[in-house]
Amino acid sequence: MKQVDARGYACPMPVIMVQKEVQASTPQELEVLVDDKCAVENVTRFGEGKGYAVQVESSGDEFRLVLKK
Repeated sequence: MKQVDARGYACPMPVIMVQKEVQASTPQELEVLVDDKCAVENVTRFGEGKGYAVQVESSGDEFRLVLKK
C-alpha cells in the first residue's frame, strides 16, 4: 500500500500531496498520515470526490486515513 506522510503540514499541503500521489500512481489503496483535523476533512472530501471509500482512525493527535477504490 502506498503511503503519504503529511504530518506537520497545514492545509492545503496534505491534499496537494495526496493529489500528486493519486495522479502519479492511481493507487487502489492509499494510506495518509496527518496531524490536523482540517486535513482529515479535506483529504476525505478529496478522496471521496475521486471515488475512494475513506476510513479514518485516530490515535491521540494523529490520524490515519485509508483510501480504497
